[in-house]
Amino acid sequence: MNMHSLDLNLLQTLDVLLVEQNVTRAAQRLNLSQPSVSAQLARLRVLFDDPLLLPGPRGMLPTARAEALREPLRLALEALERAVAPPAAFDPARAELTWRIAATDYMSSALILPALKLIREAAPRSRMAVFALNPPQVAQQLEKGELDMVFHTGDNAPPTLHQRRLFSERYVLAGRHDHPQLQQPLTLDRFCQLEFVMVSPDGGGFSAATDHALARLGRTRRVALSVPHFLFMLDTLANSDLVAVLPERLVRNAPQLRVLAPPLQIEGFDILMLWHERLHRDPAQQWLRQQIVAAL
Repeated sequence: MNMHSLDLNLLQTLDVLLVEQNVTRAAQRLNLSQPSVSAQLARLRVLFDDPLLLPGPRGMLPTARAEALREPLRLALEALERAVAPPAAFDPARAELTWRIAATDYMSSALILPALKLIREAAPRSRMAVFALNPPQVAQQLEKGELDMVFHTGDNAPPTLHQRRLFSERYVLAGRHDHPQLQQPLTLDRFCQLEFVMVSPDGGGFSAATDHALARLGRTRRVALSVPHFLFMLDTLANSDLVAVLPERLVRNAPQLRVLAPPLQIEGFDILMLWHERLHRDPAQQWLRQQIVAAL
């Protein structure tokens, strides 16, 4: 049998004929004329090289071939109906899913942590896997299904992905709460004399947005320590005289630190939520994105 020439309508007609075993009743159920169903039965007999249904005293009798087709045909049609049916409404309380999200440690703190309680309460059977953000790979990871969602800064976000801006972030200056140099507003001269710690996600970097802003004013600062993660930076600030220019949301609830506005204009950044077209209409993913937005 050539599957490419198989007519789904014929299989649906055969399924009803095997149930009704009567052309007239089958035609009524299919909302077709009796001659039309008879013509389809004739085509089915040629297709399967078998009479399929024979005249009987109370209708039609299925052949052995037809009896063998009955159950697998019904299961196949039911599976096809489920496959093409509209997606069911997402029920977070019953969902057993693993959400896969890529983010930096700062983004995890500013975005995932506020949403975690909402997600856990509404979807207690779900799990979440947070991966380190690798900007050059995010488009490919999302396309392959290795990730469901990515948090990314507004600059260099892959244009092929769906995106939603979550918030705009600004930079602040922070140091330990009793830092002797942070007890009063800073001048630019005193700012440049401080010793700084900074985060370099790629490792070993000593220049960032603050240095670009200072360079435009013909000034420099001293970066004494470069670390790969914000958590290490926060511990360093609380236990040394080093200071840092860092995103405000990271230190919004850090009583051990003193937070000041820097004495120069440092360009902030946007935080985006990115996802692939293949998950754009998925009810579960739509729900997850809504929880992230609601938590903010």
